[in-house]
Amino acid sequence: MGDRLVVGVNADARVRELKGEGRPVLPARQRAELVGALACTDWVFAFAESTPRRSIDAIRPDVYAKGGDWPLATLRALDAPPGWDGSIRRLRQVPGVRSTTIVEAVRARRSLARAEGAKR
Repeated sequence: MGDRLVVGVNADARVRELKGEGRPVLPARQRAELVGALACTDWVFAFAESTPRRSIDAIRPDVYAKGGDWPLATLRALDAPPGWDGSIRRLRQVPGVRSTTIVEAVRARRSLARAEGAKR
């Protein structure tokens, strides 16, 4: 979609606000390092605001891409800064591949393993 990939990750307090207690599993610095280690990523930053609007306004990307679970109208209203003329692209969701689903599966398996261990 562009020449460079700049990724914003939510700060820890924002993740906790969005996802609940026990989240994030990894702190923002580690999440940023993981994303930054991908060959396709050029820059990574963390943002503490409820939306990346200030970051988009500062970076002025040609394309702003966000997960497909967000309605386009919401992204335009909340994330797009006034006067920004870039485009918004919603990325395709891969069924079952969400951090929340993965965390829930790991926790369920851990609980099952504890229950089986208690039976022995």
